[in-house]
Amino acid sequence: MPLFLKAAILICIVLASACAKDRSDTQYDYAKETRPASPYPDAAFAVISDTHIYDPSLGSSGAAFERAVDSDRKLLLNSIDLMDYAAKAVINSGVRFVLVSGDLTKDGELINHRLMAKKLKRLTGAGIAVYVVPGNHDINNFDAVRYDGNETAPAQSVSAEDFAKIYGDFGFNAALMRDDNSLSYVAEPVKGLWLLCIDSCRYRENTPEKEIVSGKISRKTADWIATALLSAADQNKAVIALMHHGVAEHWKGQARLHPDYLINGYTAFGKFLASRNVRLVFTGHYHAQDITLAESGDKFIYDIETGSLVTAPCPIRYIKIKDNVTQIRTETIADKIYPGTDFAENAQTFVKKNVMLETIRILKKYKVSDKDAAYLADAVGDAFTAHYKGDENPSARPLFDVSKLGLWGRFIYSRQKYILDGLWADLPPADNNVSLGL
Repeated sequence: MPLFLKAAILICIVLASACAKDRSDTQYDYAKETRPASPYPDAAFAVISDTHIYDPSLGSSGAAFERAVDSDRKLLLNSIDLMDYAAKAVINSGVRFVLVSGDLTKDGELINHRLMAKKLKRLTGAGIAVYVVPGNHDINNFDAVRYDGNETAPAQSVSAEDFAKIYGDFGFNAALMRDDNSLSYVAEPVKGLWLLCIDSCRYRENTPEKEIVSGKISRKTADWIATALLSAADQNKAVIALMHHGVAEHWKGQARLHPDYLINGYTAFGKFLASRNVRLVFTGHYHAQDITLAESGDKFIYDIETGSLVTAPCPIRYIKIKDNVTQIRTETIADKIYPGTDFAENAQTFVKKNVMLETIRILKKYKVSDKDAAYLADAVGDAFTAHYKGDENPSARPLFDVSKLGLWGRFIYSRQKYILDGLWADLPPADNNVSLGL
């Protein structure tokens, strides 16, 4: 392909992505009056996300399974052990409740949902309440399959109604309010503290050809949320929120590269929550440890994103609210689950390898040479593994020598450098261990 034609194609792609907007089909009902925020009561809870639990009876070997594993970041065959370890750690921590911010299963398989519910019962059996929301993988997912050698076969998935029944003991049965148009609900885990659990997923739009990864709030659900938050204000309840998709960019450029990991209209939706004094929203989806502050006038909201339990470093967040201050502590378990082994190192290598493989696949579509693709992919792999850990340290960023690239590779790098720069620049505040004033 002539160089000028390559350039023309890539420029069109770059311009299209650069022009992507923070789109929304919903007009959010901002608070028309400024109400003082209710003080937050003392609370102690944990957050886990993107557990993607997987029952190996669905297949654990063969070419089809290996292809699935090599195209993702998930430690699927360790998911049960990781969940068991996390449950034990949470029970020993002394928290009163646990939030799970979606993608509970690999791809919404019924057998995996039942397995996850069984694991969560260990927590409720120890007197720890659990509150879940669905992720994009969990409901009406046509990627629910069994693996048999080189082939796959459909596995039974679940509907939204099934999800609410399976996880009835984990939020839905204790709901003070439920939305008729989604799986959103309100609970009160601690007296004076309302938990707004928001279903941001678009599983009703899934087809056999495409799973909808992005999130969206319908007008009816937005109205329900506004009513719930008005009721909270009337009753002097402080509110925290739980949802799968983010309401703020977690690195500068995320909305350009990966808009599907943010709720459609994320800026407006974050402003909507903040205008009604929601200070904390706990999210997942991106498999990264990150906290970002979004401000709107004198209102603000922290998007506290928790990394996947099955993606290195496999984090758990512990949250303590006291005297209107939130203290956040992070525990990683990849380095603890199998003492005396190199599991943590291998898990991080696995993540970087699969990020690199995906990057190379994309670069090869644009005729980047093997040599240049490998060099670029290595840099992208380092950047994403740093972002998944959180608290990115720019001084630890490996040197990137542009002179090692050919002409076409340099052009590609010049157009996509924002990805490396954005991932290595940690937006405030700190990501793993931090105190946040409310």
